Amino acid sequence: MHVRILIGLALILAFVFSGVYAIGLGWMGDHEGPGTIEGVALPTGAVRARAVTQNLATSSIEIEKPKQILFGDLHVHSTFSSDAFIGSLPISNGEGAHPPADACDFARFCSALDFWSINDHAESLTPQHWRETVETMRRCDQISGDPNNPDVVPFLGWEWSQSGTLPQNHYGHKNVVLRNLDEARIPARPIAAGRIEGRNSNGPEPLQRALLALASGGHKRMFDLARYFQELGERVNCPAGVPVRDLPANCSEWAETPRDLFAKLNDWGHDSIVIPHGTTWGLYTPPGSTWQNQLVAAQHDPSRQKLIEIYSGHGNAEEYRDFHAVEFDAEGKPHCPAQRAGHLTTCQRAGQIVEKRCQVAGIDQFECDRRAAEARQLAAEASAQAHLTVGGTSVEDWLDAGQCKDCTLPAMNHRPGGSAQFISAVGNFDQPEKPKHFRLGFLASSDTHTARPGTGYKEFGRTSMSESRNEVPSMFSAPATPAEPQARAFERATSKLRGLQMLEMERQSSFFMTGGLVAAHASGRDRDAIWKALERKEVYATSGPRILLWFDFLTASGTALPMGTAVRSNDVPVFRARAIGSLEQQSGCPDYVATGLSPHRLERLCRSECYHPSDRRRQIARIEVVRIRPQNSPDEDLSELIEDPWRIYGCKPDPSGCSVTFQDTEFRAGKRTALYYVRAIEAPSNAVNGGGLRCTYDEQGRCTSLDRCGSAATVGDNCLSLTEERAWSSPIWVDWGA
Repeated sequence: MHVRILIGLALILAFVFSGVYAIGLGWMGDHEGPGTIEGVALPTGAVRARAVTQNLATSSIEIEKPKQILFGDLHVHSTFSSDAFIGSLPISNGEGAHPPADACDFARFCSALDFWSINDHAESLTPQHWRETVETMRRCDQISGDPNNPDVVPFLGWEWSQSGTLPQNHYGHKNVVLRNLDEARIPARPIAAGRIEGRNSNGPEPLQRALLALASGGHKRMFDLARYFQELGERVNCPAGVPVRDLPANCSEWAETPRDLFAKLNDWGHDSIVIPHGTTWGLYTPPGSTWQNQLVAAQHDPSRQKLIEIYSGHGNAEEYRDFHAVEFDAEGKPHCPAQRAGHLTTCQRAGQIVEKRCQVAGIDQFECDRRAAEARQLAAEASAQAHLTVGGTSVEDWLDAGQCKDCTLPAMNHRPGGSAQFISAVGNFDQPEKPKHFRLGFLASSDTHTARPGTGYKEFGRTSMSESRNEVPSMFSAPATPAEPQARAFERATSKLRGLQMLEMERQSSFFMTGGLVAAHASGRDRDAIWKALERKEVYATSGPRILLWFDFLTASGTALPMGTAVRSNDVPVFRARAIGSLEQQSGCPDYVATGLSPHRLERLCRSECYHPSDRRRQIARIEVVRIRPQNSPDEDLSELIEDPWRIYGCKPDPSGCSVTFQDTEFRAGKRTALYYVRAIEAPSNAVNGGGLRCTYDEQGRCTSLDRCGSAATVGDNCLSLTEERAWSSPIWVDWGA
């Protein structure tokens, strides 16, 4: 009898375990599909109105025969990306699935863009998801009307997302954007950053997935998550050393370094542009990282890597500062820099926290000093995980450590060695007779993870139109640890933390903003016209508003050469910058949106707020000029070569815009290359998370407390603060010589 009972219990347990394991294998979840594009082509009148409005504005500022300025977003994720999928979950306060089809409808009806690209992480794209992405982009293209005058141009692409553990092996994230959509002119698969090591390396084990799904109360989205991770785990690496066209159709292709990525793109031979982004984003970039390790022929292909994203919903990557998060000795060992006025490093703050705890515990000052020094060193050694070396801390404990206080809308833990200014100024002198420099045009995009291209059209909907959240789920956070008066070493190799648990996700919520835009001076609205503008770097960045900007080099004959141009001269260079403020927005949506989208889709995607311009323009407050003289030798101090601002020109309140002409009378005396770009600054307006951590400062300028976004007090709050929206032109390079 007892034996039969035990056998019965064993069978029941086996049945239950099998059922639970089946949940973890995704048997009860659905495949994350590409979605359905709902909207039809926009009314031709709606698209024509954009050009008419722009032409009226250009006539008021004496722009002769202007190209069209088209606005786009070249950094868009759907829930095909693993981080976007996780962010869509109920435990993340997410909205559910936002597949690629959502991005097509959003770009056309919500944000009224002229072009956009899909850039899901290649590391989490299965062969099936890639095929579905391609098919969706083709449908979006087909539904957009006349190919010579479409309502929107969708570009296919992906993100190559590499993160190193040390400055030496860190290259960062790059978007690959493809020119065409037809099968003969696109790669067979995206190219990921690194091999996929192990069947379940992309997420929890099946049993963990099942328990997560059951713990959520059986929410359907959690069962879908199990299916999603199971599909990721079933991918197979492409064999190494095989020409790209000879690889199996359904394998996952990878490239360890930019050199490998460029080599594979060159093997395919298709038109593509590689756009680095997040270059100052300290959430994942190791302290001490700089772009010097990419200024070598092997790691940089100027024929493809032409542009850099200097602004996104993750912050501003423009500005260089000479502070360092860590410093390295002659043997390459990191240590904490000495404290300096105006900047508090994370490792210095770690020492302050430990010292204060030590004093409160009644320990003698000599020992507290020793522990503070130890805390600084352990934090310096922990790379991007410095915050994990001091247990029991909150976001408030770290104050504004690691942040650039005088940068405009900076990325969290701003890394100056990845800034656009650093990249533009630094040189490589491995071959002194042939020094190397980067020459990258500037653009901005959103980096949305909810398939919403061009989210910066209005400053609203913080938790929908930006990545900011009110709470960080426990699965993304490191487990609570005791608040001890002593630091501890962080050992990546032995740590049980994985993925997002190692990052400062809670703090990051104060640094997520609505996204930026890329503006292209194009000869037409079609795909080829936009692509040619990108290739010749005749593009600029905006922090979201559709500011109109022109920046030209004026030749002696009176010809105007546009931004992105490189010229050679031994004369005084003369420039002209002209800018017109963006149109103020009306509430709601244009009438055509309600006829193009169902009420449910309009609310879910657009939150019933669309790009809806009035006839009133914001004022351009000033135009700033930045001059950078790229290094002529490795010992030149970048702080002296980067002049920001070099010139400032105030603008009179005038809705028709602002125009300035200037020259560099020092150029002939310097007899060296210089590059120039301009910023057009609008009058202050409110922006989501415009205040960052919102510190309260004492008389010495030290942060004493935070009013951070994402705390319990900010639930339902857009965390608006006054900021100066802006547009950044691509540079004009002037080389010395006849």
